Amino acid sequence: MNRRVAIGSVLVGIVCAAGAGLLSAADPAPASPFAALPTLLGIPLVPVVVKGLLLAAILFVAYGLYALTLAALTRHASKRRAHDARNVLRLAFGLAATVTALAALTQQWLGLLLSLGVVGFAITFALQQPLLSLIAWGYILLKRPYGVGDRVRIGEAKGDVIAVDFLVTTIWEINGELVSTNQPSGRVITVPNGLVLSSEVVNFGGGGSPSVWNEIAFQVAFETDLTFARELMREEAADYLGAEMARHVDAYREALAETPVELEVADGPSVNVAQRESWVELRLRYLAHPRRGQRVKNDLYERILARFNEHPDRIAFPVSRNR
Repeated sequence: MNRRVAIGSVLVGIVCAAGAGLLSAADPAPASPFAALPTLLGIPLVPVVVKGLLLAAILFVAYGLYALTLAALTRHASKRRAHDARNVLRLAFGLAATVTALAALTQQWLGLLLSLGVVGFAITFALQQPLLSLIAWGYILLKRPYGVGDRVRIGEAKGDVIAVDFLVTTIWEINGELVSTNQPSGRVITVPNGLVLSSEVVNFGGGGSPSVWNEIAFQVAFETDLTFARELMREEAADYLGAEMARHVDAYREALAETPVELEVADGPSVNVAQRESWVELRLRYLAHPRRGQRVKNDLYERILARFNEHPDRIAFPVSRNR
């Protein structure tokens, strides 16, 4: 946001406030230069102009201070923190400007506060769901179940969070009814924030580590040299993931260290074996970023399958006549 525009807004507000003060202090006697001003619906024009200038002063100053504060807080902040700061400041300055403007127009500070209390009590019953979503927005800011940029599942909605506003969370959908394999569908889902308090929220990579565990399954015949096949899968995955998985493992261990959970985390990819009715299933387990999960899975599948085909004497695939 342009800093000059913000400063200019504050200066315009100060000028409006000064003009309102000068008009209010003017002598209302018939000799006053303002006495000749026309009336508005029988109301002297001077008080109307004064209130208009006060309202303009409050709005201009509030906007300028909001812009300056936002620029100062988000100068070196990430996109996620800048988004949260913008929402909090909008709410704070909006409420402050509204209350100040109403008080200045009515000149009844105490009565205004009492009226706002009564009206707020009535609104609580009339707008329960929006208020619940507003409370949930505060919970999201404090507890951080997710933030802008996270891949989440809220209820039945799954996708990447692109905005967290006062009442709703906007998600760029993945999977859904149109596509599969964790690919974006192009649709945008709007989820009420109140749903966070009444349903489970799954954050893919939101537990302190940006990565999640993935698996690829290969079915081989009983005649397969399992030791050789498992080692080949680990080698190919380690060669492909390289130092990237090492960084993911370090981050995952650091996240676990902040919790009471004790888990053994392998330094590299691992392969688990499961016996099925007519074949053996080898499941490669590895860490990857949730947004790259499908791409990594595709590449690993092609590489490992090509390596398997190079050793038909040691790795065999199950044969079935089912169609």
